[in-house]
Amino acid sequence: MVFAAPNDALARAEGVLDADPTPLHASVAHQVIGIWQRDWGDMRIALYHLRRARDLAARAESADREADVLAALGVALVHAGRTQQGLAALERGVERGSGHTRARVLFRRAYARWVLGHHREALEDVRKAIPVLRQMEDVIWTARALTLRATVHLAVGAVDRADADFTAAEALWDTTGQEHDKADAVESRGLAAFRSGDIPAALRLLDEAEERYAKLGTPTFMLNIRRCEVLMAAGLAREALTEADAAIAVLDGIGGQSTRKAELLLAAARAARLAGEAHTAIARADMAVRLFAGQRRGWWETHARLVLIEARVAAGRSSGRLVADTAAVAERLASFGAPAAPAASLLAGRIALGLGWRADAEQHLAVAARSRRSGPPLARMTGWAAQALRAQAAGSGRGVLEACRRGLDVLDAHRMTLGASELRARATEQGAELAALAQQASLDSGSPRRLLVWSERWRATALSTPPTRPPADPELQSNLTAFREIAARAEAARMEARPVPALEREQRRLEREIRSRTLHMRGDAPEDGYRFDPGRLLERLGDDVRLAELAVLDGRVQVLLCGQGRVRRYEAGLLADAEREAEHVQAGLRRLAHPGAEGRLAVVEAAGRRLEELLLGPAAAHLGGGPVVVVPPARLHRVPWALLPSLRERVLSVSPSASSWLRARETEPPPGGRHVLVRGPGLATGGAEVPHLAGRYGGSVVLEYADARVPRVLAELDGAELAHIAAHGTFRADSPLFSDLRMADGPLIVHDFERLDRSPYRIILSCCDTARFASVGADELLGLVTALLPLGTAGVVASSAPVNDAAVVPLMLALHKGLSQGLSLAEALRDARAALPGDALHQATGWAFSAFGAA
Repeated sequence: MVFAAPNDALARAEGVLDADPTPLHASVAHQVIGIWQRDWGDMRIALYHLRRARDLAARAESADREADVLAALGVALVHAGRTQQGLAALERGVERGSGHTRARVLFRRAYARWVLGHHREALEDVRKAIPVLRQMEDVIWTARALTLRATVHLAVGAVDRADADFTAAEALWDTTGQEHDKADAVESRGLAAFRSGDIPAALRLLDEAEERYAKLGTPTFMLNIRRCEVLMAAGLAREALTEADAAIAVLDGIGGQSTRKAELLLAAARAARLAGEAHTAIARADMAVRLFAGQRRGWWETHARLVLIEARVAAGRSSGRLVADTAAVAERLASFGAPAAPAASLLAGRIALGLGWRADAEQHLAVAARSRRSGPPLARMTGWAAQALRAQAAGSGRGVLEACRRGLDVLDAHRMTLGASELRARATEQGAELAALAQQASLDSGSPRRLLVWSERWRATALSTPPTRPPADPELQSNLTAFREIAARAEAARMEARPVPALEREQRRLEREIRSRTLHMRGDAPEDGYRFDPGRLLERLGDDVRLAELAVLDGRVQVLLCGQGRVRRYEAGLLADAEREAEHVQAGLRRLAHPGAEGRLAVVEAAGRRLEELLLGPAAAHLGGGPVVVVPPARLHRVPWALLPSLRERVLSVSPSASSWLRARETEPPPGGRHVLVRGPGLATGGAEVPHLAGRYGGSVVLEYADARVPRVLAELDGAELAHIAAHGTFRADSPLFSDLRMADGPLIVHDFERLDRSPYRIILSCCDTARFASVGADELLGLVTALLPLGTAGVVASSAPVNDAAVVPLMLALHKGLSQGLSLAEALRDARAALPGDALHQATGWAFSAFGAA
């Protein structure tokens, strides 16, 4: 019962002990309590009860009962970090047991050996146990043994064998009432899905397992560890670190398994390193190494040593000793058959290259490069990264580019299995090194056109295809509706200065539910084979338009100026200096959004001049007299480009990539020419421009007051030619896809827009902060504007800074005047800025808005 209904089993066992049982029955009861405490409670209590069970079994003179208890005690001792004592107890159990009981003991010893990383010995024990368990028609223990064998197969990279065993085990579990074992089987299938590269399926299965465990009321430390692994592979390292640290705190609070704590520390160390917290990673990994060593778990200790070395390298350490240590770890991992071995060899090669040890580097990189031909996507990418570094060391630019192309093709195929735009964006981080190597090789070749191609190759790739539309999932729709209602109630409470902690907790819970369900989506858009063609770009630009793509190599901005049939390269300033200056400009614009800050105007204008020097450098003198398209890297998304002197009076548009601009340029407006005007609540001016625009666009759809509810707004926006939304916008840096526009019934979030069949051809967002983004992955942006571009929107006007509501009204009216005369968004926005009064408030308002895309 303890793995069917754990809490019921615990209560029944305590009831047996209260009834003055025989030694045999008391032994069983103490064993049940010991197993419950071992797996979900305090290890000290577990060991007390299991030792009592052992002593009572001896008094009952039942060899099989004693063998069974010794097996449970042995596993507990191993989990408590007392490895030698645990293995000795298991050995005695094998000796004391016979037939059916001995097979069950062998299964437990196999489990302990898997925990210790002794995979070969674990498989041998399971191989002996399974025939006996089958012969005895012991369905439950046969299913457990098959599940364990599959898990060991996964640990050594034998995914196909694992799949076969998991399938066989699941068929057996379906015939039983073992609810905890069934939840464990779902969890294991999630691990198998992850190992085969299917991250959405892995997240879905792990969430399903968690729901099953929750119904049983049992902690889920192994599931926490596995989900951390999947979250890291999905680019969600900070979330993995939070989950691992929270699980460690719970485990410490109940005095739980020492083995699980070590594994959680290892997961936390990996997550911290990937999240850029090198010193946190060093602390967690060092503690994990010491725990694993004390538990005599060599397989685990070696993996923890690899993470410790990676963290030290990330913290800037490098030495010959580190090369030797990494090589030794790689050799040991290879002897275990561990899939992480190529990554260790790659790291050894990288450190050696940094020290100038070419021969050593080549030796280690050649070993790592072998993994490029087979295995899961990330292992193959490791191999191609090693091959690219080998080619770079040998001075072969062509070899570098070929290896980078092959590696990024692997990651492209992997990305397209991900349905959620967030996962696609974050997955690009794994290709950042390959993209940087290719860009450097292109720069060294002296070909600006080649550098442009490689700058495009890994820029804003999440926007290259629409995200998978959320499924017709009633629970997801219900959660979105509930989220809006709770968010609206919380906002109303804040306005009335009423306490909101309970509402905020419920809002965060619903956010987690919505995000979790969207991350489960599997990609359904096949790779369209599109490759950026600079010739096509230059043809579209013609002689008048210039496109300035800003690439960053070794921290310096390289301007690739495209136009008049050629690509020219200019070197500008340091990215870090430009980022600092952009933050100063943002602070200045925030001040200028309020009356009485006129004195800041000269300071902001001076900062604009410095930004131009840093971002355009000598390219500013070669922009010609026509329109300009700026393609900045993700980290410069907050620059108000219209503030730069050479761009201030131009037709100016911004695009996440040259490819995105091309797609927008070639997007046709929808038939019908429907105009939609939306006015949300709470604006200082009440959205004063909307009634004027309704008069300008006869027959337009106007949604205001109670009509401006999310379902109605989405229905009207779908397939519109032009949408103007006057509503408060909120950017969520912590969770960018929950950035919102406030409607009458609550927030309209990015996840809502992703449900549109086709977003409006042109969208004007006359509210604050709607053009703010989170920079994630290699060079990706998450936010409201970038959610619209892949869904059919060819042009957006939005602001990257807080703006004055009253000053926005004349800007919007002038903008629409230009549009009604047939101008593009960029042309109309330029003319609208020029038509504004010359005071600081209106000037700052004009600079805060940008035109994105090409419509």
